[in-house]
Amino acid sequence: MRCLPLLLASCSALAQTWISHPSGVTAALRGVSATSPKVVWASGSSGTYLKTTDGGATWRTAVVPGAGQLDFRDVHALDAQAAFLLSSGPGDQSRVYKTADAGRHWTLQLTNPDASGFFDVFAFWDARNGILLGDPVGGEFVILTTADGGAHWQKQHTPPALPKEGAFAASGTCLIAAGKTEAWFATGGPGGARVFHSKDRGRTWTVAATPIRNDAPTAGIFSLAFRDPRHGIAIGGDYAKPGDASHNLALTSDGGRTWRAPRASAPAGYRSAVVFVPQSTSWIAVGPSGSDLSRDDGDSWTPLDTASYNALSLAPNGVVWAVGSQGRIASLR
Repeated sequence: MRCLPLLLASCSALAQTWISHPSGVTAALRGVSATSPKVVWASGSSGTYLKTTDGGATWRTAVVPGAGQLDFRDVHALDAQAAFLLSSGPGDQSRVYKTADAGRHWTLQLTNPDASGFFDVFAFWDARNGILLGDPVGGEFVILTTADGGAHWQKQHTPPALPKEGAFAASGTCLIAAGKTEAWFATGGPGGARVFHSKDRGRTWTVAATPIRNDAPTAGIFSLAFRDPRHGIAIGGDYAKPGDASHNLALTSDGGRTWRAPRASAPAGYRSAVVFVPQSTSWIAVGPSGSDLSRDDGDSWTPLDTASYNALSLAPNGVVWAVGSQGRIASLR
């Protein structure tokens, strides 16, 4: 599903503060992937991608040749040299590119063959094994898997999609791959807000309902994160109502078989991304109206600031990276 542009807001420093890293671009950024304390890739509109190799002090920005009209909603980096980009759009505007030489050359690995299709997100277990999610075609979600680093993709099947159910290409995190074989993806739209779970790299799936709102085409789950195979968070709301915090969070303690609402409080509005930080045993959530912190496994949340961000990635050293509209990039230490 498409997402409306997110508005910027000023940052007010509270207990913790986002550190801004000027990127030199004005693209709307929705993809970010941190592979080390120094190396971070980001991606966004107008075929844009960025990379830092010095922890955000400087950024190399460029446009994938021939892809200036594409919107790169997701990026998965392996290191400073190798990365995948996924563009979202109707039909053949949904594509996958890969570089192995730090962006000097890009290979077009996959173009959506379905005129009515729409790629939302991808994820990888390792450098060779990955999974891609697209909006439903023919009554079920599009799931493609690769076992050779994206050179070839194989279609898998899911339980039937509900009428008007889809996924959100908002932050590159409504699909996640974990461990060696597990994957989860989340949905939205009327009747949606469900979580699908696979234990065998996408070949078979189970599905569970959540208490997150699904009362509009713009409502549902936008992001998933797990701190271990059993404990996870689904987050979202209604992106057309960025300040509305009703029914925007759900928690699981059984690997996604069942989901419940938080016991105390939820983030203060629609949120498009969430991440667990093991170094501080805390959760961070971001959206257009601000960011929030939980230190009790998601049952209560406190505001961090009011800056607008779209997507998150956790670096190995515990630094959280965020990207947003107008080329905004920041880190939280």
